[in-house]
Amino acid sequence: MNSVKKTFPIRDLENLSGIKAHTIRIWEKRYGLLEPERTDTNIRNYSLKSLQKLLNITLLYNNGVKISKIASIPEADLPGQVRDLVARNSARSQAINALKMAMINFDQSLFQKTFEALEKEKSFREIFWQVFIPLLEELGLLWQTDTISPAHEHFITHLIQQKIQLSTEQVQSGQTEFQDRVFVLFLPENEIHQIGLLFVNYELACRGYQTIYLGQSTPLETLTDLIKYFEEPYFVSYFTVSPTREHLKDYLATFEQTLMKNAPSHLWVLGRQTEGLSESDFSDGFRFFNSIEQFLKAL
Repeated sequence: MNSVKKTFPIRDLENLSGIKAHTIRIWEKRYGLLEPERTDTNIRNYSLKSLQKLLNITLLYNNGVKISKIASIPEADLPGQVRDLVARNSARSQAINALKMAMINFDQSLFQKTFEALEKEKSFREIFWQVFIPLLEELGLLWQTDTISPAHEHFITHLIQQKIQLSTEQVQSGQTEFQDRVFVLFLPENEIHQIGLLFVNYELACRGYQTIYLGQSTPLETLTDLIKYFEEPYFVSYFTVSPTREHLKDYLATFEQTLMKNAPSHLWVLGRQTEGLSESDFSDGFRFFNSIEQFLKAL
């Protein structure tokens, strides 16, 4: 994208707010809540200001405020009503809406301000699970429906990755002693989705483990160096898109031959590509996990 997206079809409003297009049209007609512009072919388009207003309306509506009452609130007072609601309840929904706006406008400043406000009330772990994860879950749908572009997704995921890395650094900076296991975190070749692995690295650091983070697209042969430095390393990976299902067992067999045959080591794997695998079909060094929570319980 060469410019910030400033107008939105009603489909985008539906995807971003969670309010059905039919309902938006009713609110528009009955209460005059939004004023779309119309193309020559009578197609509705909505401004960025209208999107922000709808997100505020949605927050109030989802928290039990009747739409007729919302319609009676002067537009200038809507943000204040939302702030009051957030102060009484939780900042979660408002934060997610703010982060969506930051993403749409490529607005790093808004992202930072929203994160700083969350930090005053929540731990980083709470921010990740209560705000970042629901936002990331929505991104898939928004991307599939062309509401956002890959540029939007890359922008917001990069900022989230920065926060995980900063939080991990803050934990690790004070570490002088470690638990007995050493974890080596890596992603296979052609695998670039690292938010899950970064957060696993953060959680391991919080629990006092030494971690070696190698990151994206790591060739198997480069992992052999770690066996020379550590007596019994625990390799940890996250298979989101790679290796593919048809190549998964070959990859694991090659891993075993390369890294487990002549030295004691382990491979613990998360990610949707491992769904359906049974640990009983593999040697003892392999573990497969359906979620980060399940992984952490195994420590």
